Amino acid sequence: MAHDKLVVSKKKFNSRLIVGTGKYRNMSECAKAIEISGAEIVTVAVRRVNITDKKKPLLMDFINPKKITYLPNTAGCFNSQEALRTLRLAREIGGWKLVKLEVLGDKKNLFPEMIETLNSTEILTKEGFEVMVYCNDDPLMAKRLENAGAVAIMPLAAPIGSGLGILNNINIQIIRKQTKLPLIIDAGLGQASDATIAMELGCDGVLVNTAIAKAKKPFVMAEAFKNAVIAGRQSYLSGRIEKKLMGNPSSPTKGII
Repeated sequence: MAHDKLVVSKKKFNSRLIVGTGKYRNMSECAKAIEISGAEIVTVAVRRVNITDKKKPLLMDFINPKKITYLPNTAGCFNSQEALRTLRLAREIGGWKLVKLEVLGDKKNLFPEMIETLNSTEILTKEGFEVMVYCNDDPLMAKRLENAGAVAIMPLAAPIGSGLGILNNINIQIIRKQTKLPLIIDAGLGQASDATIAMELGCDGVLVNTAIAKAKKPFVMAEAFKNAVIAGRQSYLSGRIEKKLMGNPSSPTKGII
């Protein structure tokens, strides 16, 4: 397992757990939870998290960008223009090229607006960005995003912040079989076992924010997700037994006394 790395756009990471930096009570709590989780990539909502105003607490003062990879995202963007402007700003501020694209369709359901997302992916890729894309769990659209130059496919498990877990295992498995890109479950996980299921389906990683930040004990939940991702990955690589309708005794039937 020591050699089993998450590889995104030729960058290697030991942890397959990505965590968000929003919804915590304060930045100190956020930083500690991230440390406990073992995550090496954190998402940063450029429109919401302070990374420029030195008169206020800066995220960089709590999470060292030299040790943790910042993944600027476009949370809160509802059209292509907003998303493009946000990520171009992120590149100017911190030189970030590896980014997470998220274009939402409406404020109630927070589902991805896939036409705008696809168009934005094509533009950003041409501009030299390495785009990890939040999307729905449609295998056809996932393939279009791959063809458009995305470096990772990030389908939702369920609506953002819902905690419902993975609602469509079949589509996730289809996407897994058809794509060579990293497949990372993004949004909707509620508990550690959801992450294990995602990894057992063959996903390369999971992104979690609300499930940790809003847990009654976020530090304990951060560790739970860390362990769940590792266990799920080990289970997937081990090769599960074949499912059967009938029982099969564990002990040999020959030579019974």
